[in-house]
Amino acid sequence: MVRDNRRRGRSRRKCRLCGTKTTYIDYKNISLLRDYVTEKGKIIPKRITGNCAKHQRMVKEAIQRARFMALLPYTKE
Repeated sequence: MVRDNRRRGRSRRKCRLCGTKTTYIDYKNISLLRDYVTEKGKIIPKRITGNCAKHQRMVKEAIQRARFMALLPYTKE
């Protein structure tokens, strides 16, 4: 029996923010940030979104700032 070394499941996603040469993610851009938050208000991890580490950190900080400024809710009930 030969083991197959190919990855199982989903293929790896590309960072869509790298394609647009994004240098800064603004916390006031709610339409972009809502793509990275679940319906319960949790931040979606980078293994699911496909973001690179740099952009995932920027998204995380922008979401936290938007929550603090009450532009995004902390939780949805």
